[in-house]
Amino acid sequence: MKYLVWDLKQLKRGERVKVTLTGNAANVRLMDSSNFQNYKNGRRHRYTGGLVKRSPVVLGVPSSGHWYVTVDMQGLRGSTNASVQVLPSALPTYQDTPLSDVPSLVQGRENSPFGNQEEDYRAHDVFISHASEDKDDIVRPLALALMNEGLSVWYDEFELKIGDSLRRKIDKGLAKSRFGIVVLSRSFIKKGWTNYELDGMITRVVGGEQVLLPIWHDITKQEVVDYSPSIADKVARNTANFTVEEIAQEIAELINNTK
Repeated sequence: MKYLVWDLKQLKRGERVKVTLTGNAANVRLMDSSNFQNYKNGRRHRYTGGLVKRSPVVLGVPSSGHWYVTVDMQGLRGSTNASVQVLPSALPTYQDTPLSDVPSLVQGRENSPFGNQEEDYRAHDVFISHASEDKDDIVRPLALALMNEGLSVWYDEFELKIGDSLRRKIDKGLAKSRFGIVVLSRSFIKKGWTNYELDGMITRVVGGEQVLLPIWHDITKQEVVDYSPSIADKVARNTANFTVEEIAQEIAELINNTK
């Protein structure tokens, strides 16, 4: 398999790597030394990134070490070229308000009917609402990352079985989840079921029963504003600025601090 590779040398956790494609969509992988060797030899490997359809994309370095970036067309047609730049660690995105500092997320929870009670009946920490088109890129990795952080996650691939009523399972998942994560994308906006789920979340948010955590994926602020000004005004995380692991870790910290 042909691929482009950049040896980024030693990078620190939190540094960011900007990859700009100059051709078609391509597979972009950020890997440490051991995983790069596995990739190069055709073995299973772990990476940050994936199929990039719009560039530039910014990938966060999850841990300090020796890192590589590769760009390839595996499973794709055509060709591409790219440029790679290591961005300074002091970026504006680090000034985003931490979820744990947002008053609406962490204050007044003790007065909620779902406060710190041993009898809390909710089965899940988070419910993930998403479009099926976003499963591979963001949703499945996010669900697994949240589970790795020790959270109980309602995600349709984990919960739905043959013969289940989709609407009933969604209603139950919404009702028994403390936090609602909505992965906003262009595909999400076009879907019917996602809007049904979002309506249910908004109803619970207004009633003080659930906290809404938006994640923007491959979508602009103006598109979110046009879709829902109220959601656009909420503190959110954008997959263009944060890795799945970083988002999952911050959400886990917030949820664990409110238990």
